[in-house]
Amino acid sequence: MSAVQFDADLIRRYDTAGPRYTSYPTAVAFGPFTEDEYKAHAYLSNEDPIPLPLSLYFHVPFCDTVCFYCACNKIVTKDHSKAETYLQYLFREIEMQAKLYDRDRMVEQLHWGGGTPTFLSHDEMRALMDKTREHFSLHITDEGDYSIEIDPRSVTAETIGLLREIGFNRFSLGVQDVDERVQVAVNRIQPIAQTLAIIDACRAYGAKSISVDLIYGLPFQTVESFRQTLDTIIEMSPDRISVFNYAHMPNLFKPQRRINEADLPSPETKLQIMQLAVEHLTAAGYEYIGMDHFAKPDDELAIAQRQGTLHRNFQGYTTHADCDLVAMGVSSISSVAECYSQNAKTLEEYYAALDTGHLPVIKGLTLDDDDVLRRYIIQQLACHFTLNFTQVERLFSLAFAEYFSRELELLQPMVSDHLLQFTDTGLDVTPRGRFLIRNICMVFDVSLRKQSVQQRFSRVI
Repeated sequence: MSAVQFDADLIRRYDTAGPRYTSYPTAVAFGPFTEDEYKAHAYLSNEDPIPLPLSLYFHVPFCDTVCFYCACNKIVTKDHSKAETYLQYLFREIEMQAKLYDRDRMVEQLHWGGGTPTFLSHDEMRALMDKTREHFSLHITDEGDYSIEIDPRSVTAETIGLLREIGFNRFSLGVQDVDERVQVAVNRIQPIAQTLAIIDACRAYGAKSISVDLIYGLPFQTVESFRQTLDTIIEMSPDRISVFNYAHMPNLFKPQRRINEADLPSPETKLQIMQLAVEHLTAAGYEYIGMDHFAKPDDELAIAQRQGTLHRNFQGYTTHADCDLVAMGVSSISSVAECYSQNAKTLEEYYAALDTGHLPVIKGLTLDDDDVLRRYIIQQLACHFTLNFTQVERLFSLAFAEYFSRELELLQPMVSDHLLQFTDTGLDVTPRGRFLIRNICMVFDVSLRKQSVQQRFSRVI
């Protein structure tokens, strides 16, 4: 079990801006990258003696209302015909991407994100999954890890039944907060009964996993109001709960300008809310997985962490460590054979590329040996709170103390603060260091020494 110890004074001292490490290098390091470079890596991925299975991600960017806290790539519209046009282009991309990969590579993981994937009509959802099955090898049983982000305001029990029928078995529900005053302030009115009805439907249709997303740091939140939110969600008993820090960056995200800064909780209140969340959720039997994520002990994430097989990618924590991630749709990011590639960020650019018969790749990077090494280290720390120097030396043919002499020096203050301890074979993150794992990972992130992080990343807490 991943015990976590909350030390408010330490957290205040270490609270700085930093990446969430859904990739390494992070997306801010991406530069010019061509369709041909991406294709070369895709072909290369087929040539492994035992090619990796595939993970597919589909981005559905539409929302019919705007949540003021949102920092996602989205298009707010009530015109549902836009989805019809978008799917026609997405189908073209599916056809083009599928040609790059051997058909015998099973799709072990599949995810629809957004925006709001449930913006699509029932017929459109069915059509998108049919098109995917036509061109990729999906499981016909429940073996795969096929998940979707759900806005409970946009679905019915019938929708959940359809999603189960077409292959989804994991459902992630956006809730954020159940307090009505908070919901009004962020323009997301979502009665508790509505959320509960969808969770009940997920259970009735045999979902393998249900997760709920919460956000702390929103307008009008107090320690007491968030306690009530946590109690309400704990009673609903989802398998996983995420408690994300609201990063107020109105200069980067236009909808956030609609939030009155004077209504936001103080940094001290935010800290107290997060302490409450950690203590309340662990007391209720949830295990702290890391970076804002909690799971029941019998959930696959918790089991994978105990077994040393947990992984982290652009969708967060996952049990599927060894997959090439093929991402489709506007702004989506693929990770294939030691390269990252990102699609065009606007519909106009996305459509224009596909109209000319090209994949809409606009930027990315090819990982060099040092990137692969540091990615491995950051993965080990973020997922397992431990690092075996001997294993790193064996896997990468290097002398750890020599290669990472600067990093070992930078870790010393963290040792003094009891965030981590050195062992005979490496280092272990302590229970009080687990909440600051992003800071520990940042020590091994060489790119942070070359750029200003304050405006590019959210704060650690």
